[in-house]
Amino acid sequence: MTKTIAMMQPYWFPYLGYFQLIAAADTFVLGDDLQYIKDGWINRNRILAAGEPRMISLPLKKAAHGLHINERQISDEFAQTNGKLFKTLALNYSRAPYSDVTLPLLEKILLHPERNLARALEFSIRELCAFLAIGTPILRASDLAISDVQDKQDRVIKTMKQLGGERFLNPIGGLDLYEDELFKRNGIELRFHRMSALSYPQFKGPFVANLSIIDVLMFNPVDQVRQWLPLFACELPHAATVPAVSTPTAAQPTFMEMYS
Repeated sequence: MTKTIAMMQPYWFPYLGYFQLIAAADTFVLGDDLQYIKDGWINRNRILAAGEPRMISLPLKKAAHGLHINERQISDEFAQTNGKLFKTLALNYSRAPYSDVTLPLLEKILLHPERNLARALEFSIRELCAFLAIGTPILRASDLAISDVQDKQDRVIKTMKQLGGERFLNPIGGLDLYEDELFKRNGIELRFHRMSALSYPQFKGPFVANLSIIDVLMFNPVDQVRQWLPLFACELPHAATVPAVSTPTAAQPTFMEMYS
């Protein structure tokens, strides 16, 4: 049986494809020790508000550029800010069919007292995985202590070898960032995850795709969401092509961007 490893930086309430990636892997590695990307999707995402996508964010303390995710701290006002966000979610999704089961989960995550950004994101991802009954082991990259890294791909390959991985599964957005032959020479299969198109009713307006997992859980029962976890293509490097138009939600983020 081929051992599949997937790796991503921790995101705040990421889109469904992130959880597909976790569920498809035998081991999932959180890139907690990688550089924080300003205006990326580490501490931001989108929800539905009045039929339109609305950005939400987790406020951070001001800090020097170039710090790792696990070196960033959440703002001192996080309890007040997250409390307001919870009220916003409750207001905008009050008529969603599964708000009664989703809101308690969100409240637990939003009011969690952890102030370290990486640990807070890890807590939210683990809670969401538990809610979706995803049992994939989740490791921290910082605990693996990969050393003597030559470049971005070298780090991935060394991580794979340390964990005994035979297949590296990465979002389709990283298609042009990896050398298939390099991975083959190291005994690793390179595959790309492409989430299948899906839609579901969102009140009365037209469907808004690629929102946070929050939106998915508000409008769909857990059993339905679990049925969507395997709905993706696992593409070979030479057969895959990056979509011509990308969405503004960074719907296909790539592990490689963590090392830039």
